[in-house]
Amino acid sequence: MSEPRRVRVHRALQRYRRAIALAAYALVAGFAFGGAFLLRFEFNVPQEQWSAFLLTLPVLAVIRVGASHLFRLTTGRWRFVGTEDVIRLVGATLSGSVVFWLALLVVPALPSVPRSVLLLEWVLTTSATGGVWITYRVAFERLRQLGSGVNGDATRVLIVGAGEAGNMLAREIVRFPTGYRMVGFVDDDPLKWGTRLHGLEVIGGTQDLAPIVEHCEAEEVIIATPSATPTELRRLVERCEAVEAPFKVLPGIAEVLDGEVSVRQLRPLRIEDLLGREPVDLELPELEEDLDGRSVLITGAAGSIGSELARQVALHRPGALVLLDQAESELFFLELELREKHPDLELVPVVGDILDDGCLDAVFREHGPERIFHAAAYKHVPMMESNVREAVRNNVLGTWKVARKAGETRSGKFVLISTDKAVDPANVMGATKRVAELATMACHQRYHHTSFVAVRFGNVLGSNGSVIPIFQKQIQDGGPLTVTHPDVTRYFMTTSEAVQLVLQASVLPDAQGQVAMLDMGEPVKIVELAENLIRLSGLKVGEDVEISFTGLRPGEKLHERLAAESEETRGTDIAKVRIVEGRNGDSVHDVVWERIEGLGSQLPDAEEEGLRAVLGELLAVAPGHRPAVEAAGRH
Repeated sequence: MSEPRRVRVHRALQRYRRAIALAAYALVAGFAFGGAFLLRFEFNVPQEQWSAFLLTLPVLAVIRVGASHLFRLTTGRWRFVGTEDVIRLVGATLSGSVVFWLALLVVPALPSVPRSVLLLEWVLTTSATGGVWITYRVAFERLRQLGSGVNGDATRVLIVGAGEAGNMLAREIVRFPTGYRMVGFVDDDPLKWGTRLHGLEVIGGTQDLAPIVEHCEAEEVIIATPSATPTELRRLVERCEAVEAPFKVLPGIAEVLDGEVSVRQLRPLRIEDLLGREPVDLELPELEEDLDGRSVLITGAAGSIGSELARQVALHRPGALVLLDQAESELFFLELELREKHPDLELVPVVGDILDDGCLDAVFREHGPERIFHAAAYKHVPMMESNVREAVRNNVLGTWKVARKAGETRSGKFVLISTDKAVDPANVMGATKRVAELATMACHQRYHHTSFVAVRFGNVLGSNGSVIPIFQKQIQDGGPLTVTHPDVTRYFMTTSEAVQLVLQASVLPDAQGQVAMLDMGEPVKIVELAENLIRLSGLKVGEDVEISFTGLRPGEKLHERLAAESEETRGTDIAKVRIVEGRNGDSVHDVVWERIEGLGSQLPDAEEEGLRAVLGELLAVAPGHRPAVEAAGRH
């Protein structure tokens, strides 16, 4: 049969599938009715019973067809039958049997039929109809797989997780030509061992993963346990190193609960999957009301945090989105992305410097920003140690200028993006960010029509210049991966998490005039991060790629903290957001204001050592924060 003819036949069957389904149900009922007589009379049916069968068969067929139509059995597609279809099938056949029995009682022309025959017919009809569905489904799936040609070169996969997610994934692999061929399941629940799912055995637990992968000749491992913790994922990676099997994972548990598990959602393991903390997902129901129709300014918009801020703010329909940055190319591509996704958004890219008073005046005069997110900053610790003037100029004076302009123009809110390195700073970058926090709080005391808040968080995964891209580049070059110290730890969060925190803090009443921070869980050892990245690359630590320790760099701490010893934190209505409460009075804010105001005129002629001293003096103003910056960079 030629391809066009097969297509025509298939389309004809599709067009009349309801009529074909009704005919099939009537035919099944006829065979079931006859089978019931044969079983009742042990295959020796008397002549008078055959006469009763022939006279009542048309009545039964009409009733069965009517019940099938009434219970919408003709609208269900046999390829996708499920529990609801079986329930409707039982309802249709049971009600049909009752109606048929009543018809035999009230219609004198109809002969009597043994009640045992009626019961057997109901059982046989229900079972046979379900059997037709299953046979069609199995045949369709097998023929589709054979027609797609994926069986010969399909990837042999072992699924970790024999629960709901594993079942949903396996069902899709069976139904559709996905390019995968399942060879078995692995699950840590001993009660599931030896059971079968979609015809395949649950072979054992993850402690035996390596030998199971080797025995089944699996070419890939799919982790179908969306609720697995990072610790469990790391253990799986370590156990598969011996067999060098690549990994893929399903999405988060929310997608599983929504019934959205799909082979298309499989992706390689990412480093954030292996972090020693659970990602934080903050709901932002108040943001749309806060940003809807308002003019929003983002400084440092082309950076990692600034660009993600722009993406998430754009989702909440601001009246205008002003993107200010010196990086022309990055700003250009961000504008292209946002214009494509939000064609109706008033987007204003501004190439400019936050220290340029003329630029700031023009932005605030022409666009009147009501919400300002200040992400512009220099952030690389070692580089700022040798560029003190630029660090002070951008991080301190730049923040003060933008915050002051926000206050003078009575903008609604100003949010500073800060860092955990501002806590007891031991380097120039951290010192400038702590002073930026103080400058922000000083503006809050002075400008009562504007709400000022600083948001403090740790390292951002994958941001420009962060440790992850550096490690990835070193792996590409064959190593070694350079770690400063075996015990060095850092807090980590994803860019999306960091931005959600910033946005949440902007609408949190408790955060006004305060420093907000995220409860980031336990810090991560950098050496473990390096080891996990090597494993994710399909390599072995110490064999394919080495790790070398270079010693702490100038101004670098062994461990970071999110609050100083003198600071207290308190909870808010948001479980993962806390407020840092210092002991800074109005006199402290006045001193900070005066010294920063005079810093602009001193900066051009100041020596680096003098600027370090100025930073130390400013830090000393805030009780409890050590002015350790004077010694930074000298060891």
